[in-house]
Amino acid sequence: MPPAERPRDVKTFLNKSWRNFMGTLQDKIDRSGGALNMLQNSQIGQYVFPIAPEFSNWRDECEAWANTAVLLDQSHHMTDLYVEGPDTIRLLSDLAINNFKTFGRNKAKQLVTCNHEGQVIGDAVLFGLDDFRVNVVGRPHVPNWVQFNAVKGNYDVVVERDERTLGNNRGRRSFRFEVQGPNAWAILEKLNGGPIEDIKFFSMGKIKINGRNVRALKHGMAGAPGLELFGPAEEAEEVRAAILEAGRDFGLLQGGARAYSTASTESGWFASVLPAIYSDPQLADYRRWLPDKGFEANASLGGSMVSDQIEDFYITPWDAGYKFIDFNHDFIGRDALLAKQEAPHLRKVTLVWDNDDVVDIFRSQFNEGDERFKFMEAPAAYYATFPFDAVTANGSPVGFSTYVVYSSNARRWISLALVDASVAEGDTVEVTWGEPNGGSNRPVVERHKQTQVRAVVAPSPVASKIRQGYRPYQVEAA
Repeated sequence: MPPAERPRDVKTFLNKSWRNFMGTLQDKIDRSGGALNMLQNSQIGQYVFPIAPEFSNWRDECEAWANTAVLLDQSHHMTDLYVEGPDTIRLLSDLAINNFKTFGRNKAKQLVTCNHEGQVIGDAVLFGLDDFRVNVVGRPHVPNWVQFNAVKGNYDVVVERDERTLGNNRGRRSFRFEVQGPNAWAILEKLNGGPIEDIKFFSMGKIKINGRNVRALKHGMAGAPGLELFGPAEEAEEVRAAILEAGRDFGLLQGGARAYSTASTESGWFASVLPAIYSDPQLADYRRWLPDKGFEANASLGGSMVSDQIEDFYITPWDAGYKFIDFNHDFIGRDALLAKQEAPHLRKVTLVWDNDDVVDIFRSQFNEGDERFKFMEAPAAYYATFPFDAVTANGSPVGFSTYVVYSSNARRWISLALVDASVAEGDTVEVTWGEPNGGSNRPVVERHKQTQVRAVVAPSPVASKIRQGYRPYQVEAA
């Protein structure tokens, strides 16, 4: 769809394109007997990163971002939604908890949106490509929400969608590479042929690569500065080759899908919040707009946490560590969040799993029949799009664990968790590993029995502290 099309044409086009699907998300929820049944019986597993699993081996690739440098290819697994027009900032401001007073060209934000009850729909990275042109990049649920409001609302904007590779028959329009690690800046300056202009954190600039001006977003990973580089897809292989050549003497490795799956847990990023769209009555039109073959209709919910209310799997911005709520503008969910401002919130932490208990899980794989625990695939052991494992302290529920991975940097199994404020760093908690009743009927879940895993509460993010020698791993003997 040419960017020059006007909003009326875009709205007609988008409405027709969605209606090519057989049904809607709401149709599928109704057929499934509710959203919980739909998600818990989804036949897919974890979110797929459509790149090579490994380029060398995932252990070295994981350790590269802590010790040398890594090149991560992010060109394929995220949806890009381009929004352009005089009402672009008004649209985003109406939807997001963020402040947009100084946002514009060469700025970036972690864009967070909520439903009317102040529960998180999701987060994405917002790139300010020009004063009235942005790119919303992330898993599909935030681009979908922005697109719906752009189509249905009274906004003078044009939107253009570039699907992630698995749902894209035309080929991606751009590449996105991330260069991170202690040696990243030296590599980037070598590529640039000298010092890089002062790019502030989460702002954008340009660097030279093979004579080309390549746009770059500055952010950090593992406590060291790096850049996210993006440009036209046809330049991808030339830019990749130049980065690899420049990084040859700096220990640069390419990171594959297996290594990449551990990065969010180490970095303390909640990789995919379950979007709070399935039960809000005010989102009924949105559920009837979303297709029954889309992300929200086919994502899976798994783990040991049990509830008969999907609302128990929703979170607020404070729970996930999004502390940048700007109440000085009106946005969807503002009033509900104001009412909850002084209420107790969950706290994001890292859980460091006990070695002996993890070894018991692997030892159980040699037991007969169903007397085994849920297998832990390395390096990412989660087996659903949205993993929720119950966490208890002294037998009482205190939160949930999500995205458990083996950190080759910490040499431990770790997970991200949201826990009550009463849980302190250094405390020992228990994670219930495995699903109730021997496991669900999903094909990625073998028959197994549940077990308890002790874990020590550590800060989140833990990546930079690991580099500094942080080791809070010892579980106190009972």
